[in-house]
Amino acid sequence: MEKPKSYCEAILNYNETNVHRIYHDTAYGFPIEDDNELFERLVLEINQAGLSWTTILNKQQNFKKAYHQFNIKKVASYNEVDRQRLLNDEGIIRNRLKVDAAIHNANIIMQLQKEHGSFKNWLDHHHPKTKEEWTKLFKKTFRFTGGEIVNEFLMSTGYLPGAHIENCPVYKKVVKLKPAWVRK
Repeated sequence: MEKPKSYCEAILNYNETNVHRIYHDTAYGFPIEDDNELFERLVLEINQAGLSWTTILNKQQNFKKAYHQFNIKKVASYNEVDRQRLLNDEGIIRNRLKVDAAIHNANIIMQLQKEHGSFKNWLDHHHPKTKEEWTKLFKKTFRFTGGEIVNEFLMSTGYLPGAHIENCPVYKKVVKLKPAWVRK
């Protein structure tokens, strides 16, 4: 069997209840308006580093519960007790650097919200940029955000193209929502 050339081709082998199929068909590449959802995607992408996306998708609900539905204000106020709670939570990725990055990045996003009105406004303010420009900006602004994390975060939230191939039925659904990469 030939290896799929894209995520769109790979998910064709999965049934409608598979986590990858659900993510591909309902979330990947779709523009996100809500800051907490953007924060969630950033935290999930950071936690995926070194692991499979399947692991993250299977733990997504555990992450939501552990991080108070990714409420930025709550996560920004986490203390050492919260940090230890997260590091002891078997339902999520227990990595101190990634936990610390989530808390730190929540605080940064709160600053961006004060300065720009929202995290989304900050992203929109900097759009369009190349992948390299985005990566440089994210590395300067956030913790634990290398090139692949930044690329996947921006592609999965509609700021960079490439989430879907043009002949994928979901591609047309995404384009109708006018993600940032379409608006340039």
